Amino acid sequence: MEVVSFLRFVTLRMSSRRTRSFDFIAIGGGSAGFNAARVAASLGRKVAIIDAGAALGGLCILRGCMPSKTLLHSTDVLHRARHGRVLGLRIPQAEVDMKALQARKRRIIGEFADYRVRQLESGRYTLFREHARFVDAHTLELSGGRRLTAPSILIATGSRVSTPPIPGLATTPFWTSDEVLDLDRAPESVIVLGGGIVACELAQYLGRVGARVTVIQRSPHVLREHSPEAATVVEEAFRAEGITVFTGTQIESIRAIASGVEVTFRHGDRRVVRRARHLFNALGREPATAGLNLGAAGVACGPDGRIRVNRWQQTSSPSIYAGGDVCGPHDIVHLAVAQGELAARHAAGARGLRPVAALPLLSVVFTDPPVAAIGASEAGLRAAGRPYLAASYPFNDHGKSILMEANRGFVRVFAEPARGRILGAEIVGPEAGELIHCFSGPLAMRATVFDLFRAPWYHPTLAEIITYPLEEIADQVG
Repeated sequence: MEVVSFLRFVTLRMSSRRTRSFDFIAIGGGSAGFNAARVAASLGRKVAIIDAGAALGGLCILRGCMPSKTLLHSTDVLHRARHGRVLGLRIPQAEVDMKALQARKRRIIGEFADYRVRQLESGRYTLFREHARFVDAHTLELSGGRRLTAPSILIATGSRVSTPPIPGLATTPFWTSDEVLDLDRAPESVIVLGGGIVACELAQYLGRVGARVTVIQRSPHVLREHSPEAATVVEEAFRAEGITVFTGTQIESIRAIASGVEVTFRHGDRRVVRRARHLFNALGREPATAGLNLGAAGVACGPDGRIRVNRWQQTSSPSIYAGGDVCGPHDIVHLAVAQGELAARHAAGARGLRPVAALPLLSVVFTDPPVAAIGASEAGLRAAGRPYLAASYPFNDHGKSILMEANRGFVRVFAEPARGRILGAEIVGPEAGELIHCFSGPLAMRATVFDLFRAPWYHPTLAEIITYPLEEIADQVG
């Protein structure tokens, strides 16, 4: 009995040494996790961050927003240089240097990542570079065997590329956005599966560095979250640049061949076969929850795999929160940041909190021309049976865009019929991602078209195009 008691004492003592307690734990050091930890620490909480990624920084910094936009900006400049003749410029030669392109990207992203690492290793948090799985609603077991406990835990593990059940896809070698963003030589030819934001942005990038690109999209248009009219503008721009675009398709099979890959699909009433050297799977992302053992913590997910949360970012297990791509509803950085911050404040018992406002939803696609939208869409207004006024104006009839030779696209505004309160806007055309912010403040303040007329609009600028649909709506309101 004495031996058994002694062994039990030693086991308990060793277990206590391998268990550490915190006030708040964030699983994931990306946009949601880091900002939740930052807020929790500012509220005096003892905070741990768990991140097992090969590098610290999160998806946006390392493999998403920042590297993609770095490369897209370079190829935007390249494209304009190649077409300088229409502006009266003689630019004898404009070529991409893929190795230099990647070196610049690595330098810029390295600076962002280094800053985040310094923040994570500042001593304000305890950082664990391991995988974690739930033991129960308050306990995590790390891959090294140690256990961590906390009254509040945030899941912010982000997302990963999904592989839909398309015949042959799982057994055929393919690139994801990770590989495309790291290419140090221009590929000969690429088939892009999908027509979402990542697919469109990187398809145009691949085309501009010299690849023959074919886009295969299931929906009737690319960028199905945006209006068909906006999508059509992007499709026309792609085709003008030599990108082949198939929409309204149904993929029948994918297989590897000696020269690369072959995709067979239905397009209308005919079967089409396309071959290329490489395949780029851009069919979307899914929550990265594998290995977390969510069931042990009582955390429920929806049919789409996203973790279900309430308005305070609490999961079905109240002591566990979720933020960012892992719960959605939109994979957008500013929402992930706000969700993480809200979770940390709610866990700390802060008062006067408000849920994260998913609306007015703001989105930008960094194609050329770019697409941007904020607030209500026309499809959403129609589906809700909500009365509205709409007006639009094309860039090919606007002074600044004409002199820029940036004539594709339009600005469209939606407003209430009674007072002209702005409900939403969509822009496809030059600098759309910047121009859409002209509506951010007015929508948040529930402003009317008449309110916007009180502001000055300088001529000649791209922004003044917004006044034309505003005038039309103002005339309709009376």
